[in-house]
Amino acid sequence: MRERANRTPNADANGVRLDATDKEIIRALQEDGRMPYTKLGPMVGLSAPAVRQRVLQLIEQGVMQVVAVTDPTTLGFGIQAMLGVKVVGPLDAVTADVSKLPEVDYIVVTTGRFDMLLEVVCETNQHLLETVNRIRSMGPVSEIEVFGYLELVKQTYDWGTR
Repeated sequence: MRERANRTPNADANGVRLDATDKEIIRALQEDGRMPYTKLGPMVGLSAPAVRQRVLQLIEQGVMQVVAVTDPTTLGFGIQAMLGVKVVGPLDAVTADVSKLPEVDYIVVTTGRFDMLLEVVCETNQHLLETVNRIRSMGPVSEIEVFGYLELVKQTYDWGTR
């Protein structure tokens, strides 16, 4: 059995094939998402217009996003939690409904004890309770377990490319 570090994801699994230049662009933007094209281009061997075109193509293909990552607690959202959700029946309708809630910023369909994991960001405990009750009232939701965040120890988005 190969070690995890030696595994290479299938580049064609999502229909997108990345070349070495694309990977270098991604690595550089993971370090500094605000890097100007005039600096990024020469780093990867392209002109500024050519690197801009590559970045826009990577965004359009869904390979990456360039966004500002915020700390919700500095914006008035004092409560963060992960919700483990069990569903009876198909997940599609529930994931579609849950994805419309502004408090939900992360949805994962998973295996194991829960069918879905949701990350929610709320202003207060009351706001969290209201959000949980809204999700609980969705037809096929049979159980919710709330895991309140006490401390965020690590959060990175720099896993690189393979």
